[in-house]
Amino acid sequence: MPLFREWSSDKYSLAAIWKIEEPESFFTERTGITSDIKNDKRRIERMAGRFLLKYLKNDFPLLNIEIDEHDKPRVKNDEYYFSISHSWPYVAAVVSPYVDAGIDIQCWHPRMEKLQHKFLSHREQSFFNDDSKLITLAWSVKEAAYKWQGRRGVEFVDHLIIEDFRKKEYHYNFDVKLELTTPKLQISSQGIVRQDFACAYIVHEEVMHPQF
Repeated sequence: MPLFREWSSDKYSLAAIWKIEEPESFFTERTGITSDIKNDKRRIERMAGRFLLKYLKNDFPLLNIEIDEHDKPRVKNDEYYFSISHSWPYVAAVVSPYVDAGIDIQCWHPRMEKLQHKFLSHREQSFFNDDSKLITLAWSVKEAAYKWQGRRGVEFVDHLIIEDFRKKEYHYNFDVKLELTTPKLQISSQGIVRQDFACAYIVHEEVMHPQF
């Protein structure tokens, strides 16, 4: 069973990372659902993400997932908040009954440092000194914040601002300012860098949700 990691991402939430090595049937048998996505890899990623939600919370209502007006996946009555990310062959998920969720995983891209201006301001770029792995982690931080916020019309450079960045022994801490919420919020993210990927997820000290 290629479970890479399972942990409490904060006191309200559970998270996991899975490395996909199984055939598609492994996921369909354990979720009871199928997908009509034509691309084989994308279809298995989708199924693996649903499987991981069920792995974290056995009563997760997979059949009740719907897309809201901002394209954010939700379940009816927000019975659970959740977020899924995949970067082949890894899939990551976080689930909480209490707080909105955001997670992102990215395997390494050979040109990430050349793309950083598309999502990082000059000030933000100075934090990471053209380190492609940290730049990838910064992208994951903003993706996780975007998913947590859950609304359209977001410019990563202008609306999701990394205010601070700190290295800890086993992870990194980020403070992210959300320019589009009312009032403007600052949320926290943790990130990890591993041999194959970077992963970031939103963490909570208290129950909070985005408002506009």
